[in-house]
Amino acid sequence: MNHWIQKRYVSLGFLLIAAMLWAVPEASCADEQAEPFVPLFNGRDLTGWIPINVGPGTFTVRDGIIVSTGIPTGLLRTEKQYENFIIELEWRHMKPGGNAGLFVWGDGLPAVGSPFARGIEVQILDTGYNANGKNEWFTTHGDVFPVWGATMTTTGRTSKNGSRSFPSEDRVKDSPEWNHYRVEGRNGELRLSVNGKEVTVGKDCVPRKGYLCLESEGSECHFRNIRIVELPSTDPKPEETAVAVKGFVPLYTGEDLTNWRADPGHEGHWQPKDWRLAYDGQSEANDKSLWTEKEFGDFTLVCDWRWTRKPEAKPLPVLLPSGDQAVDENGQPKTEMAPDAGDSGIYLRGSSKSQVNIWCWPSGSGEVWGYRTDGSQPPEIRAGVTPKKKADKPIGQWNRFVITMRGDRLTVVLNDETVIENAQLPGVPERGPIALQHHGDPIEFANILIQELDAESR
Repeated sequence: MNHWIQKRYVSLGFLLIAAMLWAVPEASCADEQAEPFVPLFNGRDLTGWIPINVGPGTFTVRDGIIVSTGIPTGLLRTEKQYENFIIELEWRHMKPGGNAGLFVWGDGLPAVGSPFARGIEVQILDTGYNANGKNEWFTTHGDVFPVWGATMTTTGRTSKNGSRSFPSEDRVKDSPEWNHYRVEGRNGELRLSVNGKEVTVGKDCVPRKGYLCLESEGSECHFRNIRIVELPSTDPKPEETAVAVKGFVPLYTGEDLTNWRADPGHEGHWQPKDWRLAYDGQSEANDKSLWTEKEFGDFTLVCDWRWTRKPEAKPLPVLLPSGDQAVDENGQPKTEMAPDAGDSGIYLRGSSKSQVNIWCWPSGSGEVWGYRTDGSQPPEIRAGVTPKKKADKPIGQWNRFVITMRGDRLTVVLNDETVIENAQLPGVPERGPIALQHHGDPIEFANILIQELDAESR
């Protein structure tokens, strides 16, 4: 082969290699070209977004911008779940040290005793938050990390405890300048680009399908130009998919006592404290319990609660599965020494008789005092409203009730354990308000959410 022919083959080889190299980025963008970006925010209102546990004033729209006040700490989520996608958005903090976030693949309800949902958080943090220098704190702008039971494999530069992928470099502009995030989620892998350059990667994320959420956390933050392109599914397993919910709305907004009858005597006692509603047990109102303004028929209520008083050992009654109090060999009421921190409950449909109890008795919370102690009720009614097991967490820890009323039937799930199942409450009103009960003891509530049910779903 002569020299000229050799040069032609070499040149053709280089052209072929170059064509192959150019084809790589084109292939990586093929999904975007096939499925163009669509707006996730229309610039006018919050259509397509649902408040998980925040008030109507937490996220609002002004001049084509979603404005978060930061109060209370909580989340605004998309109506639908997303699996594989590319999302782009711009954000800015309105004061140095501002904190917010983008939650990816999140659950539809907050985690127990938390304002946040299980998922993967992409941090939106003003770099002025760290007075000791950028990227040297336990968190920073643009770190990616799992929260509340989600899992992720960190890569690249990581936090000191190894649980967060830190950005390879600091590219965030300080408040109040705008920043651009591009987040790619593909088959459980997240890639974050900040102002045009990829800086953070998290792999093996679980869940890898769920809601996208904007976070409110203490300071004003603005979002705009939010758009997304959905990519083909890679068939996540059920355990890789976040919990889907529909129809729940916050009863407690975290801002004030909107939705509740705020009697002047409650002031300073039923106290909004960001995402927690704290009660000191000392209301001065005529009716010291806190009632909703609205009446409800059939519903599912989610309510987190925890005791805040230091427990003390007391002899507490022991209940039999029948609902009767156990007796000892002498026929005397049987008690058991147990730590006690108070008594409270949740009134259903305006009736103190239909009270789902919160207490420290050995039988556990969830029993319905007014029916269990009513000797005129048939044995099956009294047994039905007696807890099947004790599912309470240790005093001081958060618990979650999921209470469902359908007609005159009640089901109570406590910390994922069914303690009352389809119990009948004869004569319970068809509709009425809900109340957090006063019993003279301090207690905290959080994540009070309700879903109204159609009569057809009974």
